[in-house]
Amino acid sequence: MKTHLFRLFTLSVLFALLSSPPAASQGAGRQDSPLLYLPVVIKGTPPDHLPRINAPDFGSQAIAFEQTAIAWFGQLSPERNYTDLRVGYNHQHLYLYLAIFDRRLWYDENPSPSRLTEWDAATLLLDTAANDNLSSTSYRFVAQLFGDEDPRYQAAYRGSAAGWQATAVPFSAKPGWRGNALNDDSDSDRGWAMGFTIPFSSLGLTAAPPYGSTWRLAVIVHDRDSRAGAPIGDQSWPPQASLNEPDTWGYLNFGIPSYQTTVQPSQEPVVIRRPFETSPLVPDADVGGAIANQCPGDEFHIWNQWANRNYGKAPDFNIQNQSDIADWPCFAKYYVTFPLESIPPNKTIVSARLILHQFGNAGGSGQAKPSYIQVLTTLGDWQEDTITWNNAPLAYENFGGSWVDPITTFPGWPGVRRTWNVSAAVVKAYTHGQPLRLVLYSADSDYHSGKYFVSSDTGDWNLEGRPTLEVEWGN
Repeated sequence: MKTHLFRLFTLSVLFALLSSPPAASQGAGRQDSPLLYLPVVIKGTPPDHLPRINAPDFGSQAIAFEQTAIAWFGQLSPERNYTDLRVGYNHQHLYLYLAIFDRRLWYDENPSPSRLTEWDAATLLLDTAANDNLSSTSYRFVAQLFGDEDPRYQAAYRGSAAGWQATAVPFSAKPGWRGNALNDDSDSDRGWAMGFTIPFSSLGLTAAPPYGSTWRLAVIVHDRDSRAGAPIGDQSWPPQASLNEPDTWGYLNFGIPSYQTTVQPSQEPVVIRRPFETSPLVPDADVGGAIANQCPGDEFHIWNQWANRNYGKAPDFNIQNQSDIADWPCFAKYYVTFPLESIPPNKTIVSARLILHQFGNAGGSGQAKPSYIQVLTTLGDWQEDTITWNNAPLAYENFGGSWVDPITTFPGWPGVRRTWNVSAAVVKAYTHGQPLRLVLYSADSDYHSGKYFVSSDTGDWNLEGRPTLEVEWGN
């Protein structure tokens, strides 16, 4: 793959971001109390249908890139872009990082604020009061791709009853890219990045929002694939987001939700997993850089086929991400759905944990690093034999994660047991009479970050290795 002639944001900035030790994930000491988000009632799209990002709090420490909350949007093709979105905050500022898979990278050689979004650019929308309509608490930050951070390629606006008004709001937007060359279509590129840093003081705040606060958030990625051509259609999070209508934006919650109860379990945990290989229960699938589709280099394949292939019947799966956008053909997410009918109605969920069995990882001896693998939920159903990177449902909400170490010596099957606390996610699904629809992905930075696990489709000889949900309930 071509990785020359690049400027990569992560090389110049991430060393500072990655200074927090793993023990400080999500702001240690502030995640123990129960946290329940109740979005305000809005017009238009029902609030329960709008996605939300629960941003981890890093307190007084630097923001750890690989522990930021992960979300995503868009679809991948030669003409369309996909974006990973990372979010975190500390006492001083809010941080959002966009990693965009894009085959053609173009910026305006003579930029003007009114035309920034006609080229490769990103728009960040915030409302610090979670209002339905534009007001003085609405903010719009625009940054166009360029070789370095440059104020000529940035603009800020503040909302009012009359619409958006240009304003001098201090913020940072650091670009990065990977590929052949900017403004050059002689060969394909791989993508670009934009890291927004918004000081809370720039939003009129004297400190970070209190734990449990809710804002409105939307992100729009703008695209252009040639000098003379017109801009290509935007991609946004959430997909229905409208620039001038905050009631169509998603939610940004400050802090990771947790769940606690004083109810004691009334029996042994309910164990939910696929009982035999041909059963339809607990469907699961890897999308993207599955183990059978790891890091392909063929240009036609990665832009036309990679995101449209199905691996639902594979006996194993990969979870992988990293900061180098050039390696996106290695990235992979995992989808799994657990039915909850075996839990009697009108009970109290005491605890729930997801159990996976790891059997390997990317990279040779000494190359692989620990990964903070996050667990998210989705509202949409999907089919095991048709789900792909492009048609998989988007994440609805994130619920933290667990550290997964690389395996140095394989202990034999069923593999190394790894667990995730999914109590809060199970409570929400059970309360609404829905199955538990999970997605696992990471916000990793390191190379060789892939972690390999056993899927529901493994043979019956490895029943114990299949993905398992254990739920304790009480009266």
